[in-house]
Amino acid sequence: MREVFDRDGADAMRWFLMSSPILRGGNLIVTEQGIREGVRQVLLPLWNSYTFLALYAPKKGTWRTDSTNVLDRYILAKVAALRDDLTESLDICDISGACDELRQFTEALTNWYVRRSRSRFWEEDPDAIDTLHTVLEVTGRLAAPLLPLITEVIWRGVTGERSVHLTDWPAGDLLPKDPQLVADMDLVREVASVGSSLRKAKKLRVRLPLRKLTVAVDNPQRLEPYRDLIADELNVKSVELTDDIATYGRFELTVNAKVAGPRLGKDVQSAIKAVKAGEAVVNADGTLSAGPAVLQPDEYSSRLVAAEPRETERSGARPEELFTAALPEGAGLVVLDGTVTEELEAEGWAKDRIRELQELRKSTGLEVSDRISVVMAVPPAHENWARTHSDLIAREILATSFEFGEPSPASEIGDGVRVTIAKVN
Repeated sequence: MREVFDRDGADAMRWFLMSSPILRGGNLIVTEQGIREGVRQVLLPLWNSYTFLALYAPKKGTWRTDSTNVLDRYILAKVAALRDDLTESLDICDISGACDELRQFTEALTNWYVRRSRSRFWEEDPDAIDTLHTVLEVTGRLAAPLLPLITEVIWRGVTGERSVHLTDWPAGDLLPKDPQLVADMDLVREVASVGSSLRKAKKLRVRLPLRKLTVAVDNPQRLEPYRDLIADELNVKSVELTDDIATYGRFELTVNAKVAGPRLGKDVQSAIKAVKAGEAVVNADGTLSAGPAVLQPDEYSSRLVAAEPRETERSGARPEELFTAALPEGAGLVVLDGTVTEELEAEGWAKDRIRELQELRKSTGLEVSDRISVVMAVPPAHENWARTHSDLIAREILATSFEFGEPSPASEIGDGVRVTIAKVN
């Protein structure tokens, strides 16, 4: 036990036990990996959000909830929903359920809100700073019963007050609620997650721009305000929104024989045959007509699966370059056009060099806001790509002078590119 406290902290062990199946009557095997998983999923995201605010906020933020930025509105509404969910779970002593709700929130906070808002913090946007300040103050109070030590440090750092454990539980009307915004942005996050998984599975690197992403969902108009956000997140040139799910996928029906069998008797076999033959029909009331039987919603399952690539061929893309995957819980599908042209490859090449130059800036001790001069030598095979995107590279790395020539002294980055960078006074 002492080893765990010294290595991972007491909150890590506390979280491991409270979020485990043992609180629901299940079995539990204590492992180092299991304890550290809680650190990775919850403690580090919370701590990283706090240290990010402390690093980029020039002064302490202000508690307020009136930002009009859609990401700020989303995370504030997400905290409001978390407050209600945690209140309900803790009131009935559903501790593991409360842990799961907090874990899901920290994912949205760190891997969506903070990550998507980085440039706003670099620019010292007061709306972003004040929103994260407010979110961490309220989250500290909400998470205090589950993570008493780390929330104490965070809450004191954010508020400067004595102890989170001496303050009140947040009131129900403390933060603005917007369940529709939360639902829509959560769907955007799912689209982004599935799209990223497709890129990874097809070995299409993140910085390589692609032509198009199609999102097929019911009521696609709800995603219209987030079209540019999806395109930027997945590095695609355009996003098509459609409700034509049937073009890109199909629903597979399965009879739950264990549930339906006792009620239907021998008719359950006829229902199974009808479903396999594609002769079953889902009715408006949610029941399923299959052969001589009508199944209740809990007596069958429906799963959305992607269609074969040849069924989704559009816009001149070859079937083997179209990749389709279903969204969670049958919400729809995404179709990624993986066609790579030389133009796209050149832009991706430039973005790869931008990342390497940013790492070089960091390793040489330059500040985030420092302006620099750059001299770059590029192998002949890609010199045209570099010249075409020189303005993009210079803008992203804050270079006020960007020249092609023989650098001295030179640092080598990817693809045989040699550079020298220097701070501009």
